[in-house]
Amino acid sequence: MSPQPRGTNRRTVLAAGAAATAAAGVAAAPAAAADPAAAPGPADRPPATAQRPGRELRALLAEVDPDRIEADVRRLAAFGTRHTLSTQDDPDRGIGAARDWIHRRLRHHAAASGGRMTVELQSYVQQPANRIPVPTRITNVLATLRGDTDPDRVYVVSGHYDSRAGDVMDATSDAPGADDDASGVAVAMELARVLATRRTAATIVLAAVAGEEQGLYGAAHMAEQFRARGARVQGMFTNDIVGSSTADDGTRDPRTVRLFAEGVPTAETPDEANTRRSVGGENDSPARQLARFVRDVADNDATGMDVRVIYRRDRYLRGGDHIPFLERRFPAARFTEPAEDYAHQHQDVRVEDGKQYGDLPEFCDFGYIARVARVNLAAVWTLAQAPGTPTGVGIVTSALTNDTELVWDRGTEPDLAGYEVVRRETTAAEWTHVEAVGDATRHTVRASKDNLFFGVRAVNRAGHRSPVAFPVPRS
Repeated sequence: MSPQPRGTNRRTVLAAGAAATAAAGVAAAPAAAADPAAAPGPADRPPATAQRPGRELRALLAEVDPDRIEADVRRLAAFGTRHTLSTQDDPDRGIGAARDWIHRRLRHHAAASGGRMTVELQSYVQQPANRIPVPTRITNVLATLRGDTDPDRVYVVSGHYDSRAGDVMDATSDAPGADDDASGVAVAMELARVLATRRTAATIVLAAVAGEEQGLYGAAHMAEQFRARGARVQGMFTNDIVGSSTADDGTRDPRTVRLFAEGVPTAETPDEANTRRSVGGENDSPARQLARFVRDVADNDATGMDVRVIYRRDRYLRGGDHIPFLERRFPAARFTEPAEDYAHQHQDVRVEDGKQYGDLPEFCDFGYIARVARVNLAAVWTLAQAPGTPTGVGIVTSALTNDTELVWDRGTEPDLAGYEVVRRETTAAEWTHVEAVGDATRHTVRASKDNLFFGVRAVNRAGHRSPVAFPVPRS
């Protein structure tokens, strides 16, 4: 799209952007009202970048089955303990029995894929380390649905299947781990079942990992394997403690899931930190853009959930399986229930003063887990159908000007339709304006980069949008 005349005001630019979007034949995202006083409050409307769920996605979400999820959680809890240091050769108890059962179930789901979904045991021997006193085999179970047109672009959804009692080194006591984290494993397994018969452009990996309670060992190994083979992991979600909508005081919030997303990137280099401080990108990391994307596609009536994005890497002073991915520069975030009940997490199974302790299935809400699964499904399916996140996105800084000139590399997707430039005030949490710019690699906005934040996202012919890429300075 050619630049607007220099005298164009902000309201005219918005109108021109809406017209260009319609001309491109792509469903327009709702634009913010020109008169702020007439606009609904942020809590009353979706972001301007929201993508309404279509018929195909709604049909997919309807297939998520709470009864199957309940059966998976109860079966995992029935292995007694799934502690990483527990027995690996008992057919009925311990982490080895759980590993083999997950492997069989995922292979059963993959059988419906016509060979497009494969299942593997990804193992290594962890030498003695923190919370690992002796050499220990750690095994992840991965179901990989290979993409049709862009298979090297990868999205990961995981839960951890190891569990623990009160003592993190107790490998023999009962540790049913229903909420933490059979619930997250059940989400990944249900996505494998539903997606096995579907075709996607990019590759989706559904994973059950081990070693989380001992120190994120399984996830670190998986992330390192992706990095070693040069995989383009453009999004990773861990589901950890997503089994209950009831807090420790008995209050319930069955329609909210928290999504933790870091601001300052874990793997930021000193040069990148200097740039971030100069341009003000603390709220625009790849993880934050991924979280905004989840809100765009999964916070709606089709999932029945509110996605509450938390501007932290994880809960206060705590961590999960997304962190090894962040450490390797892969965008990643963590799903967790709205408020935890610590009587049913990291506890020995017991009755004390008439109160039942322990992470037992009876304290899970299986309808809630199913809705969390729908949030994950809406996010990962749309990611895998949409174009990849744009690359090479920058703001040209070779001359001082009150305009903002954005540039980016054109993607290689065969169904690429074009691009959209998004923007917001520096104090806004969500993107508030969208402008379609066609199949271009450069666009000038008649507004100052000093006053606004900008981004670029790709659109394909089916109307699926990528996550937003935040620009860096370009000379």
